[in-house]
Amino acid sequence: MKCKLQRIGPLLLLAAATLCAGEKRINLIPKLQPGQTITYLIRFQSDKTVKTESRVVAPMAPNDAQIDAHGLLRVEILDVQETGSKSVIHARGRFLTLDSGAWAKGPGDKKPDEENQRAESDGKSIEFTISSDGSVNSVKGLDVLLPDQRQAWQQWVARFALAWTLPANGVKSGEEWKSEQAEQAGTPIAGLNWARASAYVRDEPCHASQLSPAGEFTSSNGPPETCAVLLTTATLKQKSSPKNATPEDFKLHDLRTMGTAKGTSEVITYISRKSGLVVRATEETSQFMNVVVAKADGSNGVRYNVEAKSHAEVLLVAETPLPRL
Repeated sequence: MKCKLQRIGPLLLLAAATLCAGEKRINLIPKLQPGQTITYLIRFQSDKTVKTESRVVAPMAPNDAQIDAHGLLRVEILDVQETGSKSVIHARGRFLTLDSGAWAKGPGDKKPDEENQRAESDGKSIEFTISSDGSVNSVKGLDVLLPDQRQAWQQWVARFALAWTLPANGVKSGEEWKSEQAEQAGTPIAGLNWARASAYVRDEPCHASQLSPAGEFTSSNGPPETCAVLLTTATLKQKSSPKNATPEDFKLHDLRTMGTAKGTSEVITYISRKSGLVVRATEETSQFMNVVVAKADGSNGVRYNVEAKSHAEVLLVAETPLPRL
């Protein structure tokens, strides 16, 4: 529809102009500059339980794991390269604080010495690049972090890089689109993909979070921004045969897997229309897997029933004095 404002009465002029503006496609890529710093509060909880139906212990089998982490991540933009409508950024992240309990339990395992491990990882930074297609590449330093720190960073970067995965010509309110992405985590079942359905639901006022001297987070007192509210729902699809779902890394260990996996996810993201920064994002995910891990000849099979649920929240923190470590 072409926007023609001629011959429209004064009372209808504002409504017509608003309608035309709503039809305009917008690019939500963050407007970043080298040297810029951004701080995010990350909250992440996950609970994975594993039930075993055999006394035989197979290598590479999943273990129970619980994570409950929240902390501050400061990100410094090192370089920005313009490549058409989607820039490429190189950045460095460092956790200022992170309170958590993280424990992956295996047979006979003892709870790790968290204080010593955290002392080794504190002050470590992560360098990475977000490419024009939204992929995260050239990651350095992630391997020296604790499991809860890695999970928290991965949750943040997945939310932050969302804008790069949007349609190249921009989005408009009410628009819907679909995409597909391979499951990134290693699993005993090959050929897992997330089928995603996304929508630009509406615009809403939004605030960054404010850190008080007491260490509490509230909405900032500044004027609200306008955020694009994006909703993404996803379903985990299995393309491999349940009778032979063996990933390549399991084949290298002379193992064979059979089984099924399913899952659902819902992500709600608020992106500032002015700055392109993610102001707030939440994710709820649940997954279930029923898999048999056996030797390549079919012997010594062990059945695992794995159920995992997670909740993640990412909040932009206004530029305020942060607690010193």
